[in-house]
Amino acid sequence: MDSNLPRYSMFIDGTFQPASANDWFESFNPYTGEAWALVARGSAGEVNTAVEAAHRALNEGEWASLTATKRGALLRRLGDLIARDAQKLAEIEVHDNGKLLNEMAAQLRYIPEWFYYFGGLADKLEGAVLPIDKPDNFVFTRQEPVGVVAAITPWNSPLFLTAWKLAPALAAGCTVVIKPSEHTSVSMLEFCKLVQEAGFPAGVINVVTGYGDEVGDPLVNHELVAKIAFTGGESVGIRVHQAAARNMKGVTLELGGKSPNIVFEDAAMDDAVKGVISGIFAATGQTCIAGSRLLVQSSIYDTFIEKLVAFASTARMGDPLLAETQVGPITTRSQYQTVLKYIEIARSEGARCVLGGKEASGGACGNGWFVEPTIFADVKNDMRIAQEEVFGPVLSVIRFEDEAEAIRIANDSRYGLAAGVWTQDVKRMFRMAKALQAGSVWINTYRAGSFMAPFGGFKRSGLGRENGQDAIYEFLETKTVWISTASEVPNPFVMR
Repeated sequence: MDSNLPRYSMFIDGTFQPASANDWFESFNPYTGEAWALVARGSAGEVNTAVEAAHRALNEGEWASLTATKRGALLRRLGDLIARDAQKLAEIEVHDNGKLLNEMAAQLRYIPEWFYYFGGLADKLEGAVLPIDKPDNFVFTRQEPVGVVAAITPWNSPLFLTAWKLAPALAAGCTVVIKPSEHTSVSMLEFCKLVQEAGFPAGVINVVTGYGDEVGDPLVNHELVAKIAFTGGESVGIRVHQAAARNMKGVTLELGGKSPNIVFEDAAMDDAVKGVISGIFAATGQTCIAGSRLLVQSSIYDTFIEKLVAFASTARMGDPLLAETQVGPITTRSQYQTVLKYIEIARSEGARCVLGGKEASGGACGNGWFVEPTIFADVKNDMRIAQEEVFGPVLSVIRFEDEAEAIRIANDSRYGLAAGVWTQDVKRMFRMAKALQAGSVWINTYRAGSFMAPFGGFKRSGLGRENGQDAIYEFLETKTVWISTASEVPNPFVMR
């Protein structure tokens, strides 16, 4: 470990703090394969300190006494600061996760909208007076923060996916302890400097860095944590859900996907090709909504694959900081190895590789963790390559005959996060939107999203919704208040 690398401390109770054991771990640049920063290695002790700070901030002091309007103003101030430093934060994320600067910069420029939107929503959370059927009673409801929130975020879009959790949680009045991925913690810690500058009271936002068993487990099991908001893989999500159930905590889980991108014979073919490319090779396939199953109608199957391969073969791999690069490296060495393993599994299952199919190195790829954009044709939907999430630039192409078969194949998955449909038939658009078992359905587009639009999954792709007005209610409890206006207490032995 190079002691000369820049060091990043945790952010707890309003200050930056190293680990109590003065222990650090390396953060690697996927493009060079080399360590570029050292991050504090937290433990259960730091988790406890952070959660207790968040609990104090929730129940006493400045944050607890702020009006909802002033909370909203703080969120909007934070949004302004993110907008100011968007380019700087984007470059840090590229060093940490290897995704394209073009993509990360676009995300960072868009993130402020979450803080503006939920900042504006903070003082619009109204209760209601109920026209109750019981005489001599005045009954109303209140919306109150659920409590301390544990936000656990992944490595593919660290700040973007944190904003999805943090903005609504803060708008609701909660306090938050964030556990970022150990692979991509640096941008989160730089973000905390903006939290300080915006003027958030100590303890409202905390970041504890480290490994899942040393930080994540103590966080989700802490008795003062009331809600867990998690984005990540299915297996870890299941463990988080089980831990939450043991302690009766609320959960929002955004997990994996094996999303179908369905091309009908009447589709605008060139547009569909671009949409398929966007769905699987943008972000190097490292996105939960990747359209990793391409379903193509038999009548255009061969022609479409030919056009798709011709377009995808022009994708430029290389330095993610360069504007001309279109496909960057895989973020972690272990994921790089996983993607290559799935390529071999696909071959062993009898899928036909029509593009790519191996690691890329040398030249513009240097020593980074690159995998060629890869397309397998003649895939059957029961193959592992069609059922399991690869999380890399690997596309499975499946043939279908008619609309009914397309629906059957698309829904034959344990996941249900997203789906794409390419057709010019308006009636079919509505039929498919209804029939597909997915939380988001895109028609003649792919990978579109907004702070206004609810996002989440069916089946094993998760629980709850992020974004839009639906999101803030994930962080609220409804309290019902009864006030008797009767002149005397009636019979105490009879329920009123």
